[in-house]
Amino acid sequence: MSDTTTPRGGIARIVAASLIGTTIEWYDFFLYGSAAALVFNTQFFPTADPLAGTLIAFITYAIGFVARPLGGVVFGHFGDRIGRKRLLVLSLLLMGGATFAMGLLPTYGSIGVGAPILLTVLRLVQGFALGGEWGGAVLIVSEHGGAEHRGFWASWPQAGAPGGNLLATGVLALLAAVQSDAAFLSWGWRVPFLLSGVLVMIGLWIRISVTESPVFLAAQAEAEAAEGAEETAPVVQVFRRSWREVLSAIGTRFGENISYYILTSFILVYVTVHLELPKSTALNAVLIGSAVHFVTIPLWGALSDRVGRRPVTLIGSVGMAAWAFAFFGVVDSKSSTQITLAVIAGLLLHGAMYGPQAAFISEMFDTRVRYSGASMGAQLASIVAGALAPIIAVDLLKNYGSATPVSVYLCAAAVVTTLTVAVTRETRGRDLTRAGTEDTADPAPAVTAGDPA
Repeated sequence: MSDTTTPRGGIARIVAASLIGTTIEWYDFFLYGSAAALVFNTQFFPTADPLAGTLIAFITYAIGFVARPLGGVVFGHFGDRIGRKRLLVLSLLLMGGATFAMGLLPTYGSIGVGAPILLTVLRLVQGFALGGEWGGAVLIVSEHGGAEHRGFWASWPQAGAPGGNLLATGVLALLAAVQSDAAFLSWGWRVPFLLSGVLVMIGLWIRISVTESPVFLAAQAEAEAAEGAEETAPVVQVFRRSWREVLSAIGTRFGENISYYILTSFILVYVTVHLELPKSTALNAVLIGSAVHFVTIPLWGALSDRVGRRPVTLIGSVGMAAWAFAFFGVVDSKSSTQITLAVIAGLLLHGAMYGPQAAFISEMFDTRVRYSGASMGAQLASIVAGALAPIIAVDLLKNYGSATPVSVYLCAAAVVTTLTVAVTRETRGRDLTRAGTEDTADPAPAVTAGDPA
């Protein structure tokens, strides 16, 4: 059976709907990370030590990551059974509702300990929703497009991460620029959270128009026609037959995940608390870096269609291992321009790991368990990588008063990804309708009618 494809105009609509949805969901998720560094540490977790308050805020930030594998299991199960589209609509509703509710929460000064408890519960809902979002968004694009340009098309939902971060940081930077610190801490920080309600309505309107994955529909029809079709839950099948692929996905994500949260979340703490520079310096650096990141992620995805997923990922992981030690040296210059350039360079290397990742991980798994397998591999990595990255980085800075241990941590994470990718088989060109992970890749995928010239 050949790879099922979608006409060029159709795949463009699928990509647009997926990108807008993931941008909105990442906006919601990253908004919390930025607020944890700038607002929640004082409004919900007040302590005498600014770094201690920030550390507690980042612990609740990490709780959202803990919920992501659960979301991956639940959404993956139903996504592999009833389809990708319905679960994508549900994930957007859950994420947007939780974020909007955060904008209405009373602070610690108003209701005491109830405030951080409510904030933590809503963060759990955010993590659960995002755990189901990633797998569905990248799969519905991967399964609509043909093999020849899958890396390019599937990288667009990945661009939703810097797109959401760009939007979240941009709104916060704008408010910080036009408001006094007192006004921003009093009520201004709520505006971006309440704005999520409007964005979700727009995202739902677009996402509902998406058609179901033809690869999934074909596999579903085959399963229904087959006698004695396996009824084992997809997640059980994944750990029974594809546990090596799950480990490969975790390792591939490890350095990418840690580097991203150090470059976009921890940097806010480092610049504002350790270097004692204005919030705008850090926010603007992340804002400009995210814009460059957004544009270049699809370019890395397209390059992976030419040379393979592994070589492009290795460019990023090896480069990040080296840049880990130069990064903070440049930031310590306290020059706004140099800080911005440091963030841009780091995010360019991150993009080399992140751009091919959607196609790379999607191609590791078979259709009947692909949502569960991709989600579990990606979201388990988020617990041991992204969830802990800001906490570990802040704790290292607090204990040593220097960024050198953080650089060592970042370098080690990049080495883990480098070693994992080095021993993982190339997947470029795999026909997603094939059964069995032994058919991992075709050395020279054929051009399909649905792919761009």
